[in-house]
Amino acid sequence: MLVVMEAHATAEQIATVCDEITAMGYTPHPMPGPTRTAIGITGNRGPIEQAARIQRLPGVAELIRVTVPYKLVSREFHEADSVVSVGGVPIGGSGVTVIAGPCTVESREQTLNVARAVQAAGATILRGGAFKPRTSPYAFQGLGEAGLKILAEARAVTGMPVVTEVMDVENLPLVLEYADMLQIGARNMQNYPLLRAVGRTERPVLLKRGFAATLQDLLLAAEYILNEGNSAVVLCERGIRTFDDTLRFTLDLGVVPMVKLLSHLPVIVDPSHASGRWEQVPPMARAAVAAGADGLIVEVHDNPAFAVCDGQQSLVPDRFAVMMEQVRRVAAALDRPLTA
Repeated sequence: MLVVMEAHATAEQIATVCDEITAMGYTPHPMPGPTRTAIGITGNRGPIEQAARIQRLPGVAELIRVTVPYKLVSREFHEADSVVSVGGVPIGGSGVTVIAGPCTVESREQTLNVARAVQAAGATILRGGAFKPRTSPYAFQGLGEAGLKILAEARAVTGMPVVTEVMDVENLPLVLEYADMLQIGARNMQNYPLLRAVGRTERPVLLKRGFAATLQDLLLAAEYILNEGNSAVVLCERGIRTFDDTLRFTLDLGVVPMVKLLSHLPVIVDPSHASGRWEQVPPMARAAVAAGADGLIVEVHDNPAFAVCDGQQSLVPDRFAVMMEQVRRVAAALDRPLTA
């Protein structure tokens, strides 16, 4: 349920409504808006029988029943688009934000070279994996803390905030020491203990859609994070498995405008993992921006032929720079600048 306060409701009236909701055994979520404050209610498993008590409180304009199972991430709860700040870089709103870097941190030289190159081309957030969940237990699993330290050095050199994957609750405290944004990978999208744990932090979260997850699955996964108090969540479409095996995955660009319709959370697209081929990355990046994505996350490597992970889908810096110019023109056609 959503409690809509009157436009001139006082702070004391809003606090009284929140106290009443708490006394009823539920959790209030005040959401100030440009003209009035709304208060979301979670914790109820069905209709709130004592709703009339809330309706009679001073300053309450109306009660709205929320009809979707995901509440805090829905447009019904929060009408305006959310903007998530990552180390001062916004994701969401009018701009298009590009996150780029190597799939895996392999060495200090490789990471710093790529970080400088993607920054020069216009990327504003650096990506890089220190922990890598791999299908095969024999594949390279990442450098761990050594990789995190390299990412921290790259941040110090370039000034770009860093997003890196956290794989489980146990290594979350370590990743928090280094990362500006926590990535929940596709394999962990429904790792509910991990979702709850990152929800109890104040760090922005990049939540990737699972291989076989529906949009509702993704939004409910985000709900776990918001329900713990962390509203700084960015959704990521990275391709799903279908009957067609021409490319690595099928990039579901139709989900981008649908997210915008159903949720206030920003949504970005990963054309690298979706296609699995570097040749497909620029056209899919252009299409993602045209579809309304708030950003891109792209893999770049200075020598893809010798990459330890996903070299076939990584752009070399020169090709990334060309792609950025193309993306900039597409964004400009929609009156959206690239985030600087």
